[in-house]
Amino acid sequence: MNKTIILFLLLTIGFTSCKNTEKKIDRVKIAKQYFKVLDNSDYSKISDWFADSLTMIEGEYKHTYSKSDYLEFLKWDSVFDPNYEILKIEQKNEIVKAKISKIDKRISFLHKEPFITNQTIKFQNEKIITVQTEYVDFNEATWERNKNGLLSWIDEHHPELNEFIYDQTKAGGIKFLKAIELYKSEK
Repeated sequence: MNKTIILFLLLTIGFTSCKNTEKKIDRVKIAKQYFKVLDNSDYSKISDWFADSLTMIEGEYKHTYSKSDYLEFLKWDSVFDPNYEILKIEQKNEIVKAKISKIDKRISFLHKEPFITNQTIKFQNEKIITVQTEYVDFNEATWERNKNGLLSWIDEHHPELNEFIYDQTKAGGIKFLKAIELYKSEK
């Protein structure tokens, strides 16, 4: 009888341990899915990793997106044909730290080379709730020179495209890309 009870307790402990291991969240896998969604502009997978809201932090700038707001931002980003590359990714405690390279038509024009960023991703349960971005190699002088040159030229030659720089919707992205293309073709 005692052997049966001991065997039952050991089996119960064994099954409970297995269940707890299964509940462990693979945050690195979720973060990789997030970057794959960004790279492929594949909005159908957003619910796999998106919580009720997502807070993006870049320096002093902090913005919290609802799902519909973030989808609109992704549509804007997709206009520029982004390429995200994970250079390094690891989990430290409950967060994921990633080093990312991003290039697209906008960045290529304004920055002349990919952005390299360190990103800290925080989770609630198995969903991403915060992405904090730190630029490793941002060349502000190049960015500002190219942005100001583009804005001045558009203001003089194509004022109908003004304000594109502040419009982070798909329509704004299309205007931004058109402004770049016109500037490059007529300069």
